[in-house]
Amino acid sequence: MLLAIDAGNTETVVGLFDDGDDPPAGPARGGTGGRSAHEGAAREGAAQEGAEPVGLVRHWRLSTVAERTPDEHALLFAQLLGLDGVGVGLGPDHSVTGIAVTSSVPRVTSALRDMAHEWFDVPCVVLGPGVRSGMPILYDNPREVGADRVANAVGAFDLYGGPCIVVDLGTATTFDAISAAGEYLGGAIAPGVAISMDALFQHAAALRRVELVEPRSVIAKSTVESMQSGLLYGFAGQVDGICRRFQEELGPSTVIATGGLSPVIAPHTSCIDHREPWLTLHGLRLVYHRNVDRHRSC
Repeated sequence: MLLAIDAGNTETVVGLFDDGDDPPAGPARGGTGGRSAHEGAAREGAAQEGAEPVGLVRHWRLSTVAERTPDEHALLFAQLLGLDGVGVGLGPDHSVTGIAVTSSVPRVTSALRDMAHEWFDVPCVVLGPGVRSGMPILYDNPREVGADRVANAVGAFDLYGGPCIVVDLGTATTFDAISAAGEYLGGAIAPGVAISMDALFQHAAALRRVELVEPRSVIAKSTVESMQSGLLYGFAGQVDGICRRFQEELGPSTVIATGGLSPVIAPHTSCIDHREPWLTLHGLRLVYHRNVDRHRSC
C-alpha cells in the first residue's frame, strides 16, 4: 500500500493506494486537448467529475496543523489506517509499503519526513528540488514551483495529455499550463476564495461571514446574497478570464479543476472541462514510482 500525503496550507489530503495496481500511463481519460475556447463557452456548467484514480482505496481530508510532531503525525495516520485494517506491523500484504509527500508548509514537510523514517521504515519520496518528476519545468527558477503544482501538472498530463491547464482552488488559486509535449510552462497565482473572504470581513465592519452557496439571483436583493453573488460569480469569472488568456497563448487546451473549493466554483465556470478532486494524489503517486523504481528515496 502506498500512502500519499498532500499537505496544504489549510487542509491535508491523504490517499491510500493499492500498490499492486501500476499507475496508468498516458492520457487515461480521453482528454480533448484540441477543444477550442469557444466550444468551452458553449458548455457552461458542464465540467465532469473524473473517476477516482486507479488503485485509490481510501482517502481522508484533515486540517493542516504545523505544530504536530512526527510522533503525533504517526499516531494520527496509524489510527486512520487502523480503521481500514491497514497499518504497520500487520504483514506485507496489509501494511504501508511506501510513502509519498507533497507539502506547502516547511514544518509539516520536515515532520512528515521524520515520521516516515522513524515509524514506517519504508521508501519515502518527498516531492521537491532534486526529485525526478518526469516533467521538464520551464520556469526561470524551477525550484520556485510549488511541489503541489508539479504534482498537479504531472497528474493532469497523465490523465488528459496536453496542452492542458490546471486550476487549483485552494488557499490560493493557482493556474498551471502544460504543453502538448508535457512541459510545465508556468502559470499564475491569485488569492484564494477563503483568503479574499477573510480580508473582506476583516476590513468591512458592516459585513459578516456568509456561507459560500449559490444565491437566488445574480442581482441579489439582500446583503448576504449580494456577498454570495459577488464571491461565487466573481471567482468563477476570474477562472474563466485567466484561462481564456492562457489559451490565447497556449492554444485550445483541456482545463482541469482541483482543490477543496472546486466543487463550489467549477459548476459556475464556462471553461472548466473536468474536475479531478484527487489530481494531486494521482500525480504524487506517479512521481513516487518514477523515483523509487530508480532506487531513489528520501
